[in-house]
Amino acid sequence: MKKLLEWLIITAGTLCVSVGIYFFKFPNNFSTGGVSGLSVILGGLIPAVSSGTFVLIINALLLVVGFIFLGKSFGIKTAYCSMLMSVSIYLLEWVWPLMEPMTKQPVLELAFSIILPAVGSAILFNWGASTGGTDIVAMLMKKFTSLDIGKALLVTDIVIVLGSFVVFGVETGLFSLLGLLGKSLVVDSMIESLNVSKYFTIVTSHAEEIKEYIHKELHRGATICDCTGSYTNDEKKLILTVLYRGQALQLKNYIKSVDKSAFMVIANTSNVIGKGFRNVM
Repeated sequence: MKKLLEWLIITAGTLCVSVGIYFFKFPNNFSTGGVSGLSVILGGLIPAVSSGTFVLIINALLLVVGFIFLGKSFGIKTAYCSMLMSVSIYLLEWVWPLMEPMTKQPVLELAFSIILPAVGSAILFNWGASTGGTDIVAMLMKKFTSLDIGKALLVTDIVIVLGSFVVFGVETGLFSLLGLLGKSLVVDSMIESLNVSKYFTIVTSHAEEIKEYIHKELHRGATICDCTGSYTNDEKKLILTVLYRGQALQLKNYIKSVDKSAFMVIANTSNVIGKGFRNVM
């Protein structure tokens, strides 16, 4: 059941990316980098072949190259998501053909062309997957070259954006450049937002009750240390624990009810690795 849920979530994330690309990116010719951006450019240069067809062809070729040169290190989830995205975009062109943008508001469309793929990509990242494309290129570059992968991919995206100036004109090119800048910020923000947990540092004289509440009610673990107040020299306990956002409010309220003099530091963290959170990839 857990595996089925995982694949359903991955599928939903991939379809979210596909919807953002097809309904908002393609009709406006936004070329913000990556395989979809390159496909928009190629679709503009060769009108007889749709952008969705180019996505399918390029991703299929990258998958073949990935399996040949990367072997087992090439993830089955990435292969699944790459083909699902490509096929779903290709099918949407037949089921729901778009001759023009859905609205007359290009800024609104640009926002959705960034946000929907960002949400989908963040979901996939959390489950150890991706839609392939430039990720496959990055894996190949990492294996066979000493280039700085991040910089190389950024240069590639910039070249694709510059191509939109040539093929579609200044206005579309500027929107594409704005989209590239926005994409890099929004994707990171979405990933962090989905991963945010609360890190508690608690100084208390009621450690036993708080520990039991964390274990039995919140089903989480904690680390407990002895500590001494530098001003009062009182002996107390220091409790360290990490909780999801919904659990954080429960613990904070409980601590207030059992120890009104407890000292708490609650911080946001988006990079928690270990049992009960994210596994090391």
